[in-house]
Amino acid sequence: MAKIPRNIIDEIRNSVDIGDVIGRYVQLHQAGKNLIGLCPFHDEKTPSFSVNEEKQFFYCFGCHRSGNVFQFLMELKHIDFVDAVKEIANDSNIKIPEQYFSVPAKPLNNENRQLFDLHDKAAKLYHHILVNTPAGQVALNYLKKRGMSEELIEQFGLGYAPDQRILKPFFQQQKVDYQLLRKSGLFSEDQQGELRDRFIEQIIKKKKNGQGQVIAFSGRLIDTSKTNLPKYLNSPETPIFNKRRTLFNFDVARKAARKDGRLYLFEGFMDVISAFAAGIENGIASMGTSFTEEQVAIIGRATKQLDICYDGDQPGQNAIDRAISLVNDHRPNQLQVKVVQLPAGIDPDEYVQKYGPQQFNAYLTNKEETTTEFYLRFLRNGKNLDNQNELMQYLNQALKVIAQVQAPLEEDMYLQRLAGEFDLDRQTLKTQLDQLRQQLGIHHQPWIKQQSSLARRQQFQQTSEEEHRKIKLSRTELAEQILLRYMLYDREVWMHVTSDHNFHFAHEKYQTLYLLAASYFSENGSYSTADFLDYLDESSLQGTLGQIENLNVDQEVDMRAIDDCIHMIAEQTPLAAQIADKQAQLKEANSLHNTELATQLTIELVKLLKQQQRLKTEETN
Repeated sequence: MAKIPRNIIDEIRNSVDIGDVIGRYVQLHQAGKNLIGLCPFHDEKTPSFSVNEEKQFFYCFGCHRSGNVFQFLMELKHIDFVDAVKEIANDSNIKIPEQYFSVPAKPLNNENRQLFDLHDKAAKLYHHILVNTPAGQVALNYLKKRGMSEELIEQFGLGYAPDQRILKPFFQQQKVDYQLLRKSGLFSEDQQGELRDRFIEQIIKKKKNGQGQVIAFSGRLIDTSKTNLPKYLNSPETPIFNKRRTLFNFDVARKAARKDGRLYLFEGFMDVISAFAAGIENGIASMGTSFTEEQVAIIGRATKQLDICYDGDQPGQNAIDRAISLVNDHRPNQLQVKVVQLPAGIDPDEYVQKYGPQQFNAYLTNKEETTTEFYLRFLRNGKNLDNQNELMQYLNQALKVIAQVQAPLEEDMYLQRLAGEFDLDRQTLKTQLDQLRQQLGIHHQPWIKQQSSLARRQQFQQTSEEEHRKIKLSRTELAEQILLRYMLYDREVWMHVTSDHNFHFAHEKYQTLYLLAASYFSENGSYSTADFLDYLDESSLQGTLGQIENLNVDQEVDMRAIDDCIHMIAEQTPLAAQIADKQAQLKEANSLHNTELATQLTIELVKLLKQQQRLKTEETN
């Protein structure tokens, strides 16, 4: 049996969300950035099992098991790696060439696969009716009047559901099981159990999952005056569709985001389609529900920047405020948020229709602003700034927003603007800002970087003591974990450490992780926790990596703190090397039956081991 290629393994692992998979077996709930629940691998009453959706790995603070989605299934079901890969592949409807299996793969989760198939067939039928039949002509004319080209209609697979209710007889002709049709969400059911097409007289938009599979539909009436049907209608949730985790056009947008470095969040699917026609392929929208924390997590895994592009009217501004707050509350690592606010009373679809694609592109580029900029304008809404009380209220709110700004130059720009506009003293505003930061407990990274070496060592020791209480690490071990944490995520730190060819981690497990990481980086340009876990065959190493990933470290790298870690490790390494050398000499003396030399070496080795134990005791006290 041939070994499954790395690129196929990566594709399969990236096709699912680890939270979705583990959630089938463990009841999870949100706790900050992570999901938590009771560990399935040991008995516990207090949840200690954590799932990081951003990095796609799990870690238990109780039993210290860790791994990616494959290792979770291997541990839970007592299966091997190939079977775990096969199970995820079947869930995602990914076909693996037969040469990689000794026996043919058994289809898993057959019902879900059938539901995917039903939705795919329904999408093709709706599309055919729209573009090829007289029944769809009215809808086709409507879309073309809205600026939809044939290419765009084809790209998004738009369709039309006529009033004849053709979907049910279509599937009955194919002898599809009644219970499967009930679960599909494609039909509504009356009190007698009779199924009727859910979508009629509506333009149909496909909803896809991250792998491009059709999982649901959204319908829009062309003419609301002739019927009492709702203008907009969405599929209900089904075994394959969770609207809190679904983003319109995400399967296409995340690929485009790799080039552009951002995603645009629009309010509706028509905005996304119009933007696509204008060359903006990385547009997404939340469908049938408000923007959710689950969607924030999905976005955070796909890109480093999110541009919120909502309507410029008051409801649109309020929606921007809610979206920013949601991202800030559940902010994925390093996700930046910007705002592109359109003129009041016009949405992206209307803007493209009125001014054309080229001007829309220019608007997105030129009108992008920081969240601070947005709030300094948003907070003015409803206030009479000629009134002193309302002005003071606004200034206090504005300073709270500016207090979150990290860059000194950006901070100075906003203070200068407030001082100039309201004829105030800039230094007075600065003094009040500093007092406000102190009250709110806000500290700047630049201030942290300027701490003395002694202060940094004290801070490091405090962290060491906290982590020691949690997982009983010595200070040297904690230094090794912190150093590896930065080495994995920062190329500069990696090069800084590896430039010293004599550097060696004091403990074998960290040296092993370091060597495996070197091998990993020789094949991969960037680091992924879930990907690197596949390189670790031993569960103990996976658990150690889980500890490292869960360290609470500053995102900003302080090279002096890095050097402190290196120095602390180096203090232990020579002793460890001496012990290893004496053990090798003793082994050789015993093999040569040199009793006198063996005795001498044993005495020397015992002294070194006592010295090592004494240092370890000093570390932990």
